[in-house]
Amino acid sequence: MKTSRRRFLSSTAAASLAAPLLPLPAASAAERKTSPEVAARLERLNAALRQPVLKRELFPQPVILKSIELLRSQNSFLCRVRSADGAEGISVAHSTMARLYPIFLRNLQPFFIGKDARDLDLLLERVYIYGFNFRYNGISLGLPLATLEFAILDLLGRMAGRSMGRLLGEIHHPQVAVYVATEWRERPLEETIDRIRKAVAEYDAKALKIKVGYLMFMTTDLQARGPIGKTEQLIPRLREIYGPDMALYADANSYYDVPEAIRVGKLLQEHRYAYFEEPVMYDDFEAIKQVADALEIPIANGEQDQSFVNFRWLLANDGLEIVQPDSYYFGGMIRSVKVGRMAAAVGKTIVPHMSGGGLGFLYNSHLVSVLPNAGAHHEFKGLGTDVPFTCPTSPLKVVGGRIQVPTGPGSGVEIDPAFVAKHRPVTL
Repeated sequence: MKTSRRRFLSSTAAASLAAPLLPLPAASAAERKTSPEVAARLERLNAALRQPVLKRELFPQPVILKSIELLRSQNSFLCRVRSADGAEGISVAHSTMARLYPIFLRNLQPFFIGKDARDLDLLLERVYIYGFNFRYNGISLGLPLATLEFAILDLLGRMAGRSMGRLLGEIHHPQVAVYVATEWRERPLEETIDRIRKAVAEYDAKALKIKVGYLMFMTTDLQARGPIGKTEQLIPRLREIYGPDMALYADANSYYDVPEAIRVGKLLQEHRYAYFEEPVMYDDFEAIKQVADALEIPIANGEQDQSFVNFRWLLANDGLEIVQPDSYYFGGMIRSVKVGRMAAAVGKTIVPHMSGGGLGFLYNSHLVSVLPNAGAHHEFKGLGTDVPFTCPTSPLKVVGGRIQVPTGPGSGVEIDPAFVAKHRPVTL
């Protein structure tokens, strides 16, 4: 990492099975010609990927997955798994499951039934090979896979009397500090500022992420454009409104090309924003590195990424400071923890992206709790959910800008049995 970028990150953040499981890609010709520094990073990254995550030693006897059900009530989906010994786990799916449930039923369910849940690390690797599932790589496979993994972790946690986090590591963050994630990039400036003020006040937030640029979203108008000059006005206005102690972040959702990303990035630097997320197209790694090399503000990326190889390249080549896998999109907590470990191996930070809806805030809090190199604040899109539940060990509310992570077994919450009973098994 460039010295200037390390100083920038420091100043902003301060304010606010032992055998290899993953087959690593063969070194490319470019990698064989890398500098000693990059080669050393690659070695550390590969070593981090080899390490198992699930604490298999907690389960001396096999935990055979006897049944795996995807349950539906209108647009609400649940996953329920049961072991041969009668243990049960349940998870809440992302709303996008309404489009992806055939992949769950055809590509995942038959592979996992009859398997030993203690082998979850290996199962999450090999399922990508089964039926050529790698052809569906991305959210299409990751989201159903995460839903299934969450249910299995809930089952295992209840068996072991441990939270999801304590199945995967040690608890480094019993409370998770949040930032309010705002949208409204298409709204006029003053309306956007008013909405941001209300959102921050509602949750007594100490950190805020805004959208910069304009992304054509849910419109077929090819000529649609956002308010001209809004980004350039919004960035300094929010620093003025919230003062020097508020942690501010910015997300472009891949909107800019390299020159524009650098221009906006310099404006963000000037007003001491803490990082710049997805400044250019998320999978254009060379462009991401160009932006990172030109700026001091830390670059964040990874919400859309589905490949360890992608993260590996960017981390090895110092293309970003902050990795942002989404535990739903990326295929679950175990895979996300591996990305966090990769980042830690080369001195980088992880700030997982959080999907909205369902119980995304719950699963994200468990994930963050076990990440020693987690960032200062984490994504929060509100507590709105249609899932009725109780949580004996946490109010699951934002208090003083933080959420208390549940410590009960599994997910730590009990979903209303009457709500579950409304759901029926999905079939093709």
